[in-house]
Amino acid sequence: MRVNQKICQDHARSSRLEWLETNGAGGFAMGTVAGTITRRYHGLLVASLRPPVDRHVLLSRLDEVISGGGVADVALATNQYPGTLSPRGYAHLIEFRLDPFPTWVFDVGGAHVEKQLFLVQGEQTVVVLYRATRPRSIAISPFLAYRDYHALSRANASLDGSLREERTDGALVVRTRPYAGLPELALHASPGAHLVRDGTWYYSNEYLAELDRGLDFREDLWKLGTLQLELEPGKPAFVAASIGPRRFDATVVADLASNARTQRRSRSADPFLSRLDLAADQFVVRRADERPTVIAGYPWFTDWGRDTMISLPGLLLARGLLAEAREVLRGFLAHVDRGLIPNAFPDRPGDKPEYNTVDATLWMFQAVHAYVQASGDARFLREEFYPAANEIVRWHRQGTHHGIKVDPADELLAAGAPGVQLTWMDARVGDRVITPRHGKPVEINALWYNALRLMALWGGALGDAGGAAEFAVSADRVRSSFEKAFWNPQRGHLDDVVGDPSLRPNQLFALSLPYPLLSPEQRKSVVRSVERNLLTPFGLRTLGPAEPGYVPQYRGGPEERDGAYHQGTVWPWLLGSYVRAYLCAFGRSPETVQHCRDLLRPLEQHLDDACLGSISEVFSAEPPFQPGGAPAQAWSVGELMQLLSVDLADNPHDKSRRERKTPPPRGPEFRR
Repeated sequence: MRVNQKICQDHARSSRLEWLETNGAGGFAMGTVAGTITRRYHGLLVASLRPPVDRHVLLSRLDEVISGGGVADVALATNQYPGTLSPRGYAHLIEFRLDPFPTWVFDVGGAHVEKQLFLVQGEQTVVVLYRATRPRSIAISPFLAYRDYHALSRANASLDGSLREERTDGALVVRTRPYAGLPELALHASPGAHLVRDGTWYYSNEYLAELDRGLDFREDLWKLGTLQLELEPGKPAFVAASIGPRRFDATVVADLASNARTQRRSRSADPFLSRLDLAADQFVVRRADERPTVIAGYPWFTDWGRDTMISLPGLLLARGLLAEAREVLRGFLAHVDRGLIPNAFPDRPGDKPEYNTVDATLWMFQAVHAYVQASGDARFLREEFYPAANEIVRWHRQGTHHGIKVDPADELLAAGAPGVQLTWMDARVGDRVITPRHGKPVEINALWYNALRLMALWGGALGDAGGAAEFAVSADRVRSSFEKAFWNPQRGHLDDVVGDPSLRPNQLFALSLPYPLLSPEQRKSVVRSVERNLLTPFGLRTLGPAEPGYVPQYRGGPEERDGAYHQGTVWPWLLGSYVRAYLCAFGRSPETVQHCRDLLRPLEQHLDDACLGSISEVFSAEPPFQPGGAPAQAWSVGELMQLLSVDLADNPHDKSRRERKTPPPRGPEFRR
């Protein structure tokens, strides 16, 4: 994709367009088209010290100055300080591209200078390339933050600014270790580079997205020194920053760039799917033990159980990554505790996994069902998941963490403990849980019912006739109790929690999962109610506008944002459940499929906004539907991938359809 000169030189616009590079090992680089850092999480090397967690912003930015050609020096950087932008490199920016990695083109007095960066897959390494159409000199100043990515740095006397300089056949290497507890950073520059030792602190760098979010927004950065290089047409210069052992020269850099391009080729000819395919790759990473996992969102999320299980069908299965999907499932199964998989893995050494979730484990049943359908992997089901699933059901029946327990009176699943939020609507402000949903939530019981139906299906297929029969009886009891507990005839939709008639989107899961509930007329009534009150161009509102506590805009400080998070704020990932519920209620026809496909077009356009090439976590509930939250979210991308690749695929009446990747074959022995 390309951002034109007009937008590039409109700083208010280009500083709000973000780009994202990831390394498949938890690390990333992130910034803006303008080059201005606006978040504490922005940086050219945000390294994961214990993949995929323990992230640190090591290399914050590179400030460049171009000289020569008989014209005045031109600075390429654009930095925000109190009350001013200095320098203003964006005024010389004539193009930004993702082709496939971030590329800037500057007009510097009759010459064009191109800057391009990419991360090396599986390494904590960033490579930056510079090209010029005419001979020019370039001075490059690396700025270091060297701190946890949630924190901000301040000028301090403990920083060790000493540098070790060496030359190899292919590069100038400058090594630094500002703090003893963090790894050494090696900067490799083209062999003609010269180092000027002019290290110093730069104070009060301002990050305005943090200001908008009501957080600390000023940071002091250490300028390591200045690298001076010559640029010649047809001869790229490079700077690579790494905490690994790799050595660099021009050939190595060219090979790495070529490999990176090859890895970024989409598997789909459909323009929308092609871009989502590349976005999906960013969320699939490997741990230090080489097992794959899923990052819930960038820049601040790590791997979360709920998000992983919801995203897995779209991010992995729809793209044919069956082995990776199996290993992700195994990774979470290895951490089951009292019938629950973790909600989140720790970001810091010594912390333990968190099990504050009632739905992540139930979503795992759906992920396994999708995996078995796609792969026909009876062995995994028989030897690994089905035995574990029996234990999971047993724990849910007898009771486990946080009051999660089946009510024997009606077989419905209840959950709740003071001060703990257990469903996906998990916002809290201090000790105040915004949407506690204690008791019997509607989507939890739809998931529980589906888990029991799947256990009956699997038990029968695996020869456990007694178990299959028992699970089927339990599922029948849940189905009988469900309508009595949740159907609200006065309002024509399902209560969100037993006793709470709030209009929320969670009721859709009673229709969208493989085993739907309710009568045909009730299903239509639910979808119409959601359509009238919750559907927006970018997803579903989390609360009806007429409901008490509705918040129309997602903005402000942490308390304001958390208070709005599930009180109206729009979530794109919910479009997946809406589309499946719509097809369940109104049937699958060329017309209904085309209608659902049309609903996705605003999100296709959104790929050119916010985080370029990805889908935001949330949007405000009312126009102009401002994007917010994490600018790149796994389940936002994953659900769109699943819809386009599976649920809405193969519709010859879809006018926007192109040739799409064929979904992986489904195993008939486990197909419902």
